[in-house]
Amino acid sequence: MQTAYCVIDIGTGNVRVAIVKPDGEVLGVGRGDIQYLRDDRYPDSIYFDPEQLYGQLIQLGREAAQQAGPVTIAAFTATSQREGIVLISKTGQSLIGLPNIDHRGREWEGQLANKSRVYQLTGRYPTSLFSAFKLEGIRQRRTELWNELSTFLSISDWVEYKLSGIAKYEHAQASETLLYDVAAGAWSNELADLFNIPGQMMPPLMASATIIGPMTPEAAASWKTTTAAVVITGGGDTQLAIKSTLPAVDDMVIVSGTTTPIVKLVGKYLTDTEERTWTSRDIEGNRFVFEANAGVTGLNYQRLKEVFYPNEGYDVIEKELAQNPHRHCAASLGSLIASERSPVIRGGFVFPAPVNHELTRSCFVWATLLDIAFSIAENFKVLQEVAGHKANYVWACGGGLQSKALRQLIANIIGKKVQVRNGFQQSSAVGGALVCNEALQTGIQLADTTIEVVSPQEEEAVAIGRLYEQWRQTRNYFHQISASA
Repeated sequence: MQTAYCVIDIGTGNVRVAIVKPDGEVLGVGRGDIQYLRDDRYPDSIYFDPEQLYGQLIQLGREAAQQAGPVTIAAFTATSQREGIVLISKTGQSLIGLPNIDHRGREWEGQLANKSRVYQLTGRYPTSLFSAFKLEGIRQRRTELWNELSTFLSISDWVEYKLSGIAKYEHAQASETLLYDVAAGAWSNELADLFNIPGQMMPPLMASATIIGPMTPEAAASWKTTTAAVVITGGGDTQLAIKSTLPAVDDMVIVSGTTTPIVKLVGKYLTDTEERTWTSRDIEGNRFVFEANAGVTGLNYQRLKEVFYPNEGYDVIEKELAQNPHRHCAASLGSLIASERSPVIRGGFVFPAPVNHELTRSCFVWATLLDIAFSIAENFKVLQEVAGHKANYVWACGGGLQSKALRQLIANIIGKKVQVRNGFQQSSAVGGALVCNEALQTGIQLADTTIEVVSPQEEEAVAIGRLYEQWRQTRNYFHQISASA
């Protein structure tokens, strides 16, 4: 039987388990939605049951294995949304899962002194998005959990803990906690004191592409494999997706999944004097990820597809976008721009009234793609301003970029070629295979490194300028509504 890897990917909205060959070919994928619950103790809190999610992963793994056919799984690895954590009890039990969209710590943001010092050490302005504030929310209102708490893990590290029995924290994931000195590559006593987190609560750090150990007998039985399969440290979903593009230092990469990070890979620790950007460790030891994030763009597109095209594929959307030259709609859907201090928390579509007979469902999709593309471009400008970018191309990956219309819009707006590699839609799975290859020292490379390039259309410059003004006015309108909400 052919050898393959099992790559477990827990995103913000979706969870996937993929069976991937060492050369990057995806043989099978099981997909599902994460089941979230509300926590009424906080104004804006959401969580998941770790044991329920782990059972779901096992089931999705069986679905992926059935699609893949006879294979020998040599290794398991995991990747996940970057700011989410799972709390582990003193007896090793999984207590509660806190995803990146959990903001239970928001009420205590104002109590943190010297936020600029935190930015200098962590490379990100401290907000309730990050793990330290989630822990503060638990301390304040879930004392029964806090008293049981021994340690916490990123979601991908938690999956690997369930598989191997070994608790550790990968460096790129640790960058998202507000407790890790990104430049030093180590947990920070200063930050732990600021957030009043006991030092013994933070697990040992481990580099990506490190063999953690064999599967436990219990995990092997659940996943219907043997303890000969090893568990390998993965990392954040953005970093694994980046790895799949095979980039170099100074390259820029657009990663379009649930959210859309726009990143520049840099060889040294870099921050922004205006504190608009994030800086993280990459899973490559000699690189940092310098980032601005456009927010939940991909999730917006996915949910609106379910509304307007519930029974059709993306190919139908692309065909209708090409056939309909009438663009009677603009949108602002809560995307983020690094240069804006306050988020847009109200959104919608704007079109002439009364409703024009030429307004079709593709007009709403077009407006959504414009909102995504302009938001990416605005964040791209911030990175370019701080770190520069001389190359005439950017790399792109992730399922959100399977729309060629979107890639063309991005190319036209930023004036750069947009390049994708074969398999870019499954970038985290491909990145996971590369991580396993590295850990096992197989020397195997991607079988197909074909690059598809979308070049800017210079003749669209005038139209893009007009559309930008329309989009900017729409965004300002919803900014005003958000401010008064």
